[in-house]
Amino acid sequence: MGKTYERIEGRLREFIETQPMFFTATAPLAGDGTVNLSPKGLRGCLAVLDEQTVAYLDFAGSNAETIAHLRENGRITLMWCAFTGPPNIVRVHGRGEPVFRDDPRFPDLLAHFPDIDTTLHGLRAIIVVHARLIRDTCGYAVPLMTYDTDRDLHGRRFAREDDTSLDAYFAGKDDIATSIDGLPGLPLPLPPTPRTG
Repeated sequence: MGKTYERIEGRLREFIETQPMFFTATAPLAGDGTVNLSPKGLRGCLAVLDEQTVAYLDFAGSNAETIAHLRENGRITLMWCAFTGPPNIVRVHGRGEPVFRDDPRFPDLLAHFPDIDTTLHGLRAIIVVHARLIRDTCGYAVPLMTYDTDRDLHGRRFAREDDTSLDAYFAGKDDIATSIDGLPGLPLPLPPTPRTG
């Protein structure tokens, strides 16, 4: 029932790009470390860069487990589920890296996300994932659910922050600069947002 793909193209790419949410999974190398699984939403926060590479915007939150795990070992799995239409689950297993705001690649990567106002969400990094294994499975047990709209709470909360106050917000959280398991997380102080245009 499952199939392996060499590239993200055609119907597979269209499926990925049209889902309103996806999930990320990472883990530290330590056997007793904390596995992290995160839901990601907000239309326009994910882009397929090429047939082997996807990227998504990493916005403000109360921890930075994905960033910490990627800095340590690079392992990541992304998963999309069809909650409407024909059943399907797609997973991209790969190697990821956080590209931070002071990285010279950041402005060019940011240009791949024209459909979301990144100034509203406390953008911390862009996570770039290079696929090593691309698979789909049936998704027969995934429930049918209706997507209404993105919540506006995240944008309303972080739109009032500037670089200085956002840095202070991150510095005040226990699991931002350091992960739950003590790994280096988001580098602080937060670099300024690059100016585009």
